Amino acid sequence: MIEVQDLTKRYGEIAAVKGLTFKVEPGRIWGLLGPNGAGKTTTMRILTGYLPATAGRARVAGHDVFDEPEAVKRDIGYLPEVVPLYQDMTVAGYLGFVAEIKQVAKARRKEAVDRAIVSSGLKDVRRRLIRNVSRGFKQRVGIAQALINDPRVLILDEPTIGLDPAQIMEIRELIRGLRGERTILLSTHILPEVTQVCDGVVIINEGELKACGSLDELADSFERTDGVVLRLRRSGAGEADLFRGVPGVEKVSVDGSELRIEWARGRDHRDDVARLALDKGLGLREMRSLAGIEDLYMNIVSGRSAQ
Repeated sequence: MIEVQDLTKRYGEIAAVKGLTFKVEPGRIWGLLGPNGAGKTTTMRILTGYLPATAGRARVAGHDVFDEPEAVKRDIGYLPEVVPLYQDMTVAGYLGFVAEIKQVAKARRKEAVDRAIVSSGLKDVRRRLIRNVSRGFKQRVGIAQALINDPRVLILDEPTIGLDPAQIMEIRELIRGLRGERTILLSTHILPEVTQVCDGVVIINEGELKACGSLDELADSFERTDGVVLRLRRSGAGEADLFRGVPGVEKVSVDGSELRIEWARGRDHRDDVARLALDKGLGLREMRSLAGIEDLYMNIVSGRSAQ
């Protein structure tokens, strides 16, 4: 549903995007992950027709982005990082205006507005001025305007930025509810966003593709060891030495207030590690798997792994 081939964007001598190639299958939620300045927003603007590319090709919903821009815009919904809302319009009035400028047929505009309001959880505020609704509801209005033309593809740029924890959970649940109905590319630099919402991920750094695939596939490709991260009452050199004595443990390192404990892939020493922590009264606060998107991401963007 989204296909990108050798996509490049230059601003003079600066290459913001360098030969990106990836594909997102229909009905999937895919994360576009990378640090600030990685090229995520530039990539999304190219896919939505807001920016021309310097080189390469892209197809969205079966249409060539550069040869069929109007067809692409009819099949795509875009939530930019800064949503262009008109504060003095009501929620429903604004969505009706967006439906008009997106050329939704006049006979279908009321139905389109009602559908977008229901899908985005805006029924209780549909008649309120946008300036008088919360930041979370403003973000929902942004998602509603992206849905107004009933697109097959959604491009969401940092959809939870600036929200409080409760609002973030609500928006993530809203996005998860769209899975299957639409193909979604979601840009973020927040790692939990990917693990909680996405089926797979494209990781870019400095404009270059570093990894692409499902979360399980990428973890299998990059992780050569298994292990756990421990958070204890105190994590220092003395505690690290204790865990180095566990048979089968190959490496123990101190990372801030946590211990990173590794062993050969295919083995499982979690019970031994937990038992030692309890027997020694180390104050076990948390034990989580080492093989996660956080470790994968840090390895990739630091240059220790690439694919």
